[in-house]
Amino acid sequence: MDDREFVLRRGPLGPVAAKAHDMAREFRVLEMVHPHFSEAPNVCHLCEDVSVLGGVFFLMERRHGIILRDNIPPQLTCVSNYARLVSESFIDTLLKLHAIDISKTGLSALGRPEGFLERQVVGWADRWNRAKTEEFPQIDRVIRWLVDRRPESPAPTLVHNDYKLDNVMLRSGCVDQIEAVLDWEMATVGDPLADLGLSLCYWAWADAPQFRSHAVPAITSQPGWYTRDQFVQRYAERAGRDLSRISYYEVLGIFKLAVILQQIYYRFRRGQTRDTRFEDFDTRVKKLVETANSLIGTVR
Repeated sequence: MDDREFVLRRGPLGPVAAKAHDMAREFRVLEMVHPHFSEAPNVCHLCEDVSVLGGVFFLMERRHGIILRDNIPPQLTCVSNYARLVSESFIDTLLKLHAIDISKTGLSALGRPEGFLERQVVGWADRWNRAKTEEFPQIDRVIRWLVDRRPESPAPTLVHNDYKLDNVMLRSGCVDQIEAVLDWEMATVGDPLADLGLSLCYWAWADAPQFRSHAVPAITSQPGWYTRDQFVQRYAERAGRDLSRISYYEVLGIFKLAVILQQIYYRFRRGQTRDTRFEDFDTRVKKLVETANSLIGTVR
């Protein structure tokens, strides 16, 4: 082995089949993506034998840098325009990801772009139905709207599927550069605007109470950071994609977040977890659905 540092990335202890699959898939995604996207850490070994460490694990190249969550570290506060620089590097790295030629690089094998958006809506609606703890007409309205208003997708690209501020690492000493993009287990190929829509959910409403969960940083609501409109404008100008239907993807992103929180709340209600942080997630879900419905009301 060369002189690079590697870290061990492990799933949950015990034979949890779904999570074990996620870990193995993330290894294979990184193995394919890294040669074409340097921000994806390199990997060197996957172990699916749970008897070794109690769970599936792999070795991943160690990257050094800064991950932003709830607070701004001193390394950034000393830079007067850090918020603008980080905003631009965050957007530009997403653009770089979406600019990879999936046909020439072989990355098209990571998914099935045909019907991607339809499967997203149907799949997340199914997850909702399996996790719901009460009837909720408002979310039924969101699902119907997503089905009825589904736009035609642009040309498919690599899609990270969880691109948010605390899933990127800033390069130490260079606030305008992204050192690494992390958490690749959900990456696939499909509609790039689904990535953009979800990123906007975490970014544009980061200070709303219903978004303060599932590792959602609120710092992007502070002065100096790109606004939602600036975010969209920079992406549109540099990607050359039509964003006239971007609100659809924002509603889809909010819906997905609501389902994720509902799944956590469902496990809490069933006693599968006793973490009291989850006891008000049903309220958060309702607020997210209210946000999605209010956004639907503004779309022509």
